[in-house]
Amino acid sequence: MINYFVVAIAAYLIGSISFSVIFTKKFAGFDVREKGSGNAGTTNVLRTAGKGIAAFTLLCDILKGVVAILIALLVGEMIKADAKVRAILVQIAGVFVIVGHTFPIFFKFKGGKGVATALGVILMVNWEVGLICLVYALILMALSRMVSLGSIATAILFPILCIFSTTNYLVGGAEAHFAYVIFSIIMAIIVIFNHRENIKRLANGTESKISFKN
Repeated sequence: MINYFVVAIAAYLIGSISFSVIFTKKFAGFDVREKGSGNAGTTNVLRTAGKGIAAFTLLCDILKGVVAILIALLVGEMIKADAKVRAILVQIAGVFVIVGHTFPIFFKFKGGKGVATALGVILMVNWEVGLICLVYALILMALSRMVSLGSIATAILFPILCIFSTTNYLVGGAEAHFAYVIFSIIMAIIVIFNHRENIKRLANGTESKISFKN
């Protein structure tokens, strides 16, 4: 049990590193949470600080998910855990790194919506499902010009894909399939919950769009 706790804390602390705040303060001279939508996420960085800082933020947020999963794998290896325990460690890391991103202890618990970090987690957990989610999200975002729509729809797609996929999981395989389905549902709920205000605006037809020209 202590190993689960260690992984959860480590993943949460990694998630709590808010690169959007760090980079906008360092390179743009302001806190992204005080501009635009007030959200500490890549989309708001793009709108307020430009493509360069946004791209750097996106990459680092994705890497947070990757690093959290690698730590879970390392702990599993150190304790010589079986496949099912390793799968649980990975799933705990995936959930808590996103919780940390959303409620970062280092930045007054005011973080982002967890989409980029979730992408890093999903690509690590199941590369095939992750690539499908990535392509699906990019197509929706390009067609609608709404990052929120692509993010919410992909969050819904993730557990659906996991239900029908029993291969290419990082650890655990088919034996841990049910656990991965539960994990994917939890991930989807967190991301959708973080987009609750966007959902309201989508329903009202007032959700803002992004431009790919500038």
